[in-house]
Amino acid sequence: MGFHTFDVDGAERLERADRRYRYLSAEELLWAVDPTPSASVVDLGSGTGFYTDDVAPATAALYAVDVQAEMHEFYREKGVPDNVSLVTARVADLPFATDAIDAAFSTMTYHEFASDAAVREVSRVLAPGAQLAIVDWAATGSGEAGPPLDERFSAEAAVDILRDAGFTMRHTAVRPETFLLVADND
Repeated sequence: MGFHTFDVDGAERLERADRRYRYLSAEELLWAVDPTPSASVVDLGSGTGFYTDDVAPATAALYAVDVQAEMHEFYREKGVPDNVSLVTARVADLPFATDAIDAAFSTMTYHEFASDAAVREVSRVLAPGAQLAIVDWAATGSGEAGPPLDERFSAEAAVDILRDAGFTMRHTAVRPETFLLVADND
């Protein structure tokens, strides 16, 4: 899988609720992340903050992590909630203390950072028992939406990487174009 970033010139497309919620609703994301009012949560690959905005009201602090500072600029122009901090970083090099985060999620970006090192880094910053939710484009999909099929992972491959990093799977669902994984950090 090759690393690439989303073209910021097309960022407005990431704000289309009719398209985004077709693959993951706000309600399903909130169920998967299960944030609490006192929790600190990380959105891995936050982009324009579309899904960040859905989780932010349910938690104390949300860190929107994206490798592209330009995506943060787009988000600033849109309006960032008061409890959201924008963090420009790679997932493999998160600027958080060990065991400092209560939950993390990735929506349609796992294929961009998936590596043993990145998943181990997520495990490092998550507190023991913290929940990780991943929704991404499935390798078994048609490829009509999302990245090309050769840039996607299967749910099984993603589960293997998570287990190798010490996560325990709580929920796995494979849909026509995406998969949803919920895991606990051991």
